[in-house]
Amino acid sequence: MARIGVLTGGGDCPGLNAVIRAVVRKGINAHGHEFVGFRYGWAGVLSADAVELTHQTTAGILHRGGTILGTSRTNVFKEEGGLERVQASLDQLRLDALIPIGGEDTLGVAGKLSDAGVKVVGVPKTIDNDLAGTDFTFGFQTAVQIATDAIDRLHTTAESHNRVIVVEVMGRHAGWIAAYSGLAGGADVVLVPERPFDVDEVCERIRRRHAGGRNFSIVVVAEGATPKDGELQSEFATKDSFGHVRLGGIAIQLEREIEQRTGFEARMTILGHVQRGGTPCAYDRVLGSRFGVEAIDAASEGDYGKMVALRGTEIVRVPLAEALAEPKLLDPKLFETAEVFFG
Repeated sequence: MARIGVLTGGGDCPGLNAVIRAVVRKGINAHGHEFVGFRYGWAGVLSADAVELTHQTTAGILHRGGTILGTSRTNVFKEEGGLERVQASLDQLRLDALIPIGGEDTLGVAGKLSDAGVKVVGVPKTIDNDLAGTDFTFGFQTAVQIATDAIDRLHTTAESHNRVIVVEVMGRHAGWIAAYSGLAGGADVVLVPERPFDVDEVCERIRRRHAGGRNFSIVVVAEGATPKDGELQSEFATKDSFGHVRLGGIAIQLEREIEQRTGFEARMTILGHVQRGGTPCAYDRVLGSRFGVEAIDAASEGDYGKMVALRGTEIVRVPLAEALAEPKLLDPKLFETAEVFFG
């Protein structure tokens, strides 16, 4: 029997509660472990702010969005004495291991802690689907469905008013959400971070479409997409503790440029945090549950320094270092498929 700490870090994500529930359920029933959940990610670990996780405290949470533990974008290694404070918390709470659930930043901290001797098993989480080592992350499918539903609704407004509507979706480094939702929603143009775009080319596509009798267009753009002759656009100047600029606003620039260059009426919609809120879809509940079960099995076997991952249809374990080596960018073949339907 062991005492294991669980935490959720970074942005909230549909499916987090499914992972927590699975870790606790399998850990207690099959291995007799005890669990504590840290409040607000690594911030809770630094301050030893934790609650006991039991069958009772994790019942009825499968369908709930967000995370019952809370989350933050705290960077342990930007805090004075961060490593020592983590080790002190683990000692104080008599913990044998940690299961952090998070994305590149959260698991980056986990990797450094693992190198320092902390027993860690990571669970990948990001709606952007840009973590290496796993084919998909939970939360992605829910975000894509939310974005697709929005695009479907915006189609009717665009057609009714003969407008160009620019839809901004999440995706800092990778255009997975933009490509999937754009393809599913029948977008006429999709712009992604992996391919700097030419505004004139975007406008020309729209002109050709309108000349052919289609008097409305839908442009889907990832928040991290950049024009070839410009820089990353953001309406915000703030950075988080990992040095990331708060993104949002490329759609504002595109709306203005498209209307000025084509003369067509344009409107923009920034979906923002709507994409990561609400109840997880069935796929993400199942994937989160499978990740949680594999994570506690790995911890029980002493297989630390690993991250659970989806490869094909199988759940496997990969070294944390492999998962964090570089972002998983959009598959060019997927973008080529989406391009078939542009314009």
